[in-house]
Amino acid sequence: MDVVGFIRALPKVEQHVHIVGSIRPETLLWLAEEGRLKKPFKTLKDARRFFKYRNFPHFITIYTTVLDCITKEDQFERITYEMLENDARCNVRYVEASFSAFDHVKKGLNYGLMIDAINRGIYGAHNDFGIECNIRIDLVRNYGPEVGMEVLDLIEQKGDNVVSVDIGGSEESFPPKPYAPVYQRAKEMGLHLVAHAGEAAGPESIWEAVRYLSVEHIGHGVAASRDPELMNYLLKRGITIEMCPISNLKTRVVSSLKKHPMRTFVEKGLEVTVSTDDPSMFNSDMNNEYLQLHRCLNFTVPELFRLSLNAVDSSFLPEKRKIEMRESFLKEFKRLQDACHDL
Repeated sequence: MDVVGFIRALPKVEQHVHIVGSIRPETLLWLAEEGRLKKPFKTLKDARRFFKYRNFPHFITIYTTVLDCITKEDQFERITYEMLENDARCNVRYVEASFSAFDHVKKGLNYGLMIDAINRGIYGAHNDFGIECNIRIDLVRNYGPEVGMEVLDLIEQKGDNVVSVDIGGSEESFPPKPYAPVYQRAKEMGLHLVAHAGEAAGPESIWEAVRYLSVEHIGHGVAASRDPELMNYLLKRGITIEMCPISNLKTRVVSSLKKHPMRTFVEKGLEVTVSTDDPSMFNSDMNNEYLQLHRCLNFTVPELFRLSLNAVDSSFLPEKRKIEMRESFLKEFKRLQDACHDL
């Protein structure tokens, strides 16, 4: 087995992946046909070409067009199953999948039926591939804290497999601080706390998320590299940074992977994980993320495995399951090492 085969065989965890951003181009066409929608793609080639972005705001526009293609609650079963099937092919064992519920509720879809459909996809993938998955609800900062509270009401009514909340959306226009009461209530509900920050805005966005929302994880966090004091704060508080290198490249958050701050963060001692964010939209998967870190930022195989263990340790699984998964990952890594002595 060569180094590429070794990296592909590594057991992995994905912490930061959006269900809608995982829709396969083929499934996007199916959604448009099912809903009898007029969209700017009629062929598979069109759909693949559609996923090209000038910058982060343009990506949000494309993302919005894709979510508009979802017109029925039960469509989430296929979307979720296929997302997990793709992850399972990369030897991903556990996923925390982000679902922007209100994006669809405001269009008239039923929250409970969507959660049921997502969970049918999760159960189907678990039965077929052994992969595990929990749900993260993205409150979507654009809607404001009042809607965030409404979404928490929905989670209270039906929180099957929902383990955490997040705020994605337009980071530059909607800072984290106003969400403080929402996050306080989410914490009281027993939910884990995450926030997209430092992707499309600067270090101040991350500062607000950690100070006012008491987050356990930061999604992306690229801008922290420009603030040594912030990096020290994240290190001391043990706040995990969920990094998505290919996403950051495709949305022009970084100009090249060689300039991505992931290596800087790892050398600083920060707890960093790697995920795909929106794999179909960025034409990536977990194997590719790991391979590009190896090729462009010189991550060794043991360093890549450390990222896997970080993702297990900082996951929102129950503690007993985390210990079991960590032990199984260590055994698998040793088995791979024994088969490849020179790597």
